[in-house]
Amino acid sequence: MTMRQFQYFVKITLFFFIFLFCTKGFSQVIPPPVHPNNFWENVRFGGGIGLGFGDGFFSGTIAPSAIYQFNPQFAAGIGLSGTYNKQRNRYSSTILGGSVMTFYNVIPEIQLSAEFEELSVTRRWEMDGANITDHYWYPALFLGAGFRTSNVTIGIRYDVLYDKNKSVYGQPYAPFVRVYF
Repeated sequence: MTMRQFQYFVKITLFFFIFLFCTKGFSQVIPPPVHPNNFWENVRFGGGIGLGFGDGFFSGTIAPSAIYQFNPQFAAGIGLSGTYNKQRNRYSSTILGGSVMTFYNVIPEIQLSAEFEELSVTRRWEMDGANITDHYWYPALFLGAGFRTSNVTIGIRYDVLYDKNKSVYGQPYAPFVRVYF
């Protein structure tokens, strides 16, 4: 880990803990109800959407997910993800994948998570006279911790399988916001 990455990690971690302690007194956590006899009443849906534009650049992501709430402390589920990136006349990528995730609430406000993600990555570079295409599978195993209030969790996760040459993520750690309904 370089010094710059370490400084970024420290800043994100400090922000997380400051947020955690500042909001603790104002939150009221109501655990989701668990209905032992009805499967669909224990299923919660969520996901993410991302859209980015720039000078000749476009990026779009959609990532739906569903979890099953076994009890107020433990949930597990699956997710799908798809991302398309394009820098005009230079680069494009298509990333499709799925994930298996688990969440454990140590106390109602603190959530630990583990998520295994497998991505199919296709990247194409457009150069003068030579186009290069690269296709590979990339696994990621994220371990995370977050502050939870109602159905929203804010935290940070770390990819223990991070490979800087193949990862679609810029760094092994990333902040996250999760919302499940």
